[in-house]
Amino acid sequence: MPFAESQGTRIYWDEQGQEAPVLLIMGLGWTSVMWHRTRPILVNHYRTIALDNRGVGRSDVPPGPYSIALMASDAAAVLDAAGIERAHIFGVSMGGMIAQEFALQYPERIHSLLLGCTAAGGPHAVQADSEVLQALFRRGLSPDEFAESMNRFIYHSSTSRERIEEDMALRRQWYPSDSGFMAQLQGIIGWEAYSRLPEIAAPTLVLHGDSDRLIPPINGELIAKRIPGAKLALIPDASHIFSTDQPATTHGEVLKFLSSLRSSSSTDYQ
Repeated sequence: MPFAESQGTRIYWDEQGQEAPVLLIMGLGWTSVMWHRTRPILVNHYRTIALDNRGVGRSDVPPGPYSIALMASDAAAVLDAAGIERAHIFGVSMGGMIAQEFALQYPERIHSLLLGCTAAGGPHAVQADSEVLQALFRRGLSPDEFAESMNRFIYHSSTSRERIEEDMALRRQWYPSDSGFMAQLQGIIGWEAYSRLPEIAAPTLVLHGDSDRLIPPINGELIAKRIPGAKLALIPDASHIFSTDQPATTHGEVLKFLSSLRSSSSTDYQ
């Protein structure tokens, strides 16, 4: 198994595909295996590098909290381990926060930025409603019970149980420890990028489900307005896990964005 060393912590990563590199950063408590719908689409044209954020999966679980800036440095360490100077950075949910911070801390390493179902933190971020927040912070449940309690807030009501169960089967293999989950969550609570977003110069695509209850879609709209030239794609009939709710629409938007950059400049990809 490949690991990157980041400030004394081992960060798991792997790669699939060839050519232009795309770094994939997953959200709170989820491992890189949860790119299972998107990665097979990307590997036909791109070299995908996916990591388990510290605290989950095959990465170490050091004492927390884990700041978003710290997890962005983990992502940089993964690129170093893979021998990659610059990459497209695709992050979803907490991974989108890490991606924003990465773009701010390492602008020379960004070819483009894809931000899915995420927020910019701070007082301008629009919080989920109280019912969602109570479910998110509820303790004393088994991993399965907690996951099921959150599913109605992260999947669209029209998404089949069969498709949700495909996700759940993978999640059950890699449920995070309480300590790892809370260390990541603490990092989210203490983070803000809204005031710094105009500094991002990389081409940016913001994706958001139009029915997201965990991170309301207005957060995606705010990010797109703050990053110069950013494009916003609101995915209809999709909630937080838009790649499961609407995979064809999601992947169409992602490939269209990346393809437009690929055709405009092929020299900056390595």
